[in-house]
Amino acid sequence: MEHAVKTCLVVDDSRVIRKVARRVLEDIGFEIAEAADGMEALAWCRAAMPDAVLLDWNMPVMNGVEFLRHLRKEPGGHVPKVVFCTVENRVEQIREALEAGADEYIMKPFDGDIIEAKFAEAGLL
Repeated sequence: MEHAVKTCLVVDDSRVIRKVARRVLEDIGFEIAEAADGMEALAWCRAAMPDAVLLDWNMPVMNGVEFLRHLRKEPGGHVPKVVFCTVENRVEQIREALEAGADEYIMKPFDGDIIEAKFAEAGLL
């Protein structure tokens, strides 16, 4: 039986980061959607809930933690595995992300191996 292709929503206000993440995730078999901020990401999730979200912290309009809190309250919003991806490395921020419902956490700059490892840890691969 064929496995359905998993989808990942890449949420980052940097087009460059989204492009890098897209390349990595497509290489490991994901279909990708992109959003530039939390508001856009939330609209996307309401239309079609992804299997995974690669989520930036610092973004205009709605930041990553705000988006995550909203997402987890949406119907089906508990489903996506959320991997936070940020330059923030303070323990209290990592704790805040995890309390808001993040599944994994990666630091920028990241590479394909790190993304692949974290997605595997989150049970996505």
